[in-house]
Amino acid sequence: MAPTSTESGDGRSKDRMTNYTKFWDNDLKNNTDEHNANRLDSYTELVNGYYDGATILYEYAWAGSFHFSRFNKGEGFIASLARHEHYLAAHMQLKPGMRVLDVGCGVGGPAREIARFSDVNITGINNNEYQVGRARKHAKAVGLEDQVTFVKGDFMKLVEQFGENSFDAVYAIEATVHAPSWEGVYGQIEKILKPGGIFGVYEWAMTDKWDPSIPSHKELAHKIEIGNGIPEMRPISLARQALKNVGFEILHEEDLAERPDAIPWYYPLEGDLSKAQTFWDYFMCWRTSKSGMLVSHYGLWMLESLRLVPKGTWDVCETLKIAGEGCVEGGRTKLFTPMYLVICKKKSQ
Repeated sequence: MAPTSTESGDGRSKDRMTNYTKFWDNDLKNNTDEHNANRLDSYTELVNGYYDGATILYEYAWAGSFHFSRFNKGEGFIASLARHEHYLAAHMQLKPGMRVLDVGCGVGGPAREIARFSDVNITGINNNEYQVGRARKHAKAVGLEDQVTFVKGDFMKLVEQFGENSFDAVYAIEATVHAPSWEGVYGQIEKILKPGGIFGVYEWAMTDKWDPSIPSHKELAHKIEIGNGIPEMRPISLARQALKNVGFEILHEEDLAERPDAIPWYYPLEGDLSKAQTFWDYFMCWRTSKSGMLVSHYGLWMLESLRLVPKGTWDVCETLKIAGEGCVEGGRTKLFTPMYLVICKKKSQ
């Protein structure tokens, strides 16, 4: 990439950010198969353009773990994120000393937490250079740089980067939805696992109630796509079938969003201060309220105007409003889940 395409020295590209929204029609009702095919063909540019712009707000609003979680009454937001990560690690039965791969590691929040919880050695892979740099910085700050490492790479080419039978376990937390095909990324994961190795995933998917032939359902999927840098939203049934098609044995599966929780997983996006569980969470809820988003809107616009953040950051982050609307609507209607949990095993050879 030519030096002129990168505005800052941290890996973020103004070209990717300014072109990001062009992958969808301005009116999400009018998105065509051509738009969809273009997103799938250009998934690397699409995902990188999104995270180049959105990461700064993710860390501001969501700490270091870019995922949803279930909530207990009185449980703080950060504690809930950690429990969600511990739940996955426990179901995977991770043991001290295991070599584990985090697929789509973000800025490394889950990797750091799971490494401490399970005493495993984790490699995080991410195709976004900016996030990899942030992840390394955070790991070093807490003294985990020898136990948790991060590399830049394409999760559609894991075998090429790591070789077959390289890891004892692999997990992905709300990341493989960014792949152009589930069979493609799951197939790569199956190959790099040792025989008998475990793969655990929290997958974003549309539920069995979702019907793409219904225009409002299709528009909802597009809201979630454009607001989260996703090439194509797909139903749970395709995720399940893809895992089986590449040879995995499914040990456990469950949509955790179907649990009858008194506090819904999407409450942090509603901006409803009455649902805050702790004093700190009032601030977290305020950030997604009308006044909080207004402050973020103009604050980020000003930062970009002063060239304190790369051009295109504001435009990408404006799609986060669409993301919030889509996720809340999908959660309330049970048409979308960010926590389809599957634990599966590579068959012994």
